[in-house]
Amino acid sequence: MNEVYEFIKSCGTYYLATVEDGQPRNRPFGTINVFDGKLYIQTGKSKDVSKQIQKNPHVEICCCKGGEWLRLCGELVRDERVEAKADMLEHYPELKSMYSAADDNTEVLYFKNARATISSFTAAPKVITF
Repeated sequence: MNEVYEFIKSCGTYYLATVEDGQPRNRPFGTINVFDGKLYIQTGKSKDVSKQIQKNPHVEICCCKGGEWLRLCGELVRDERVEAKADMLEHYPELKSMYSAADDNTEVLYFKNARATISSFTAAPKVITF
């Protein structure tokens, strides 16, 4: 899982795909964190992406750097603990102007049943599950 985290973190921006009414929805994200042995992302509960995840928690992340790309699929699980939210915000202090660990909007979600594939045109894909 740490290799997946390091890859995504080094990309800066990744793209998160969800499903809404049978249609794929994709958007850029930038938050990624390891807390309590799990890989987390962050968003706001008021956003459409949050509503899509709560309806269908199966998502996929895609990002690339150099000649490699990573695809991570799995289920996202909401974590309501203030500690998990606070840790995310400590790693992304620029978000503190919009979010708080104690507000009702901040949402952190961790991956469950995750499968990451790191690919390139020159090497066999590497699969990591966690």
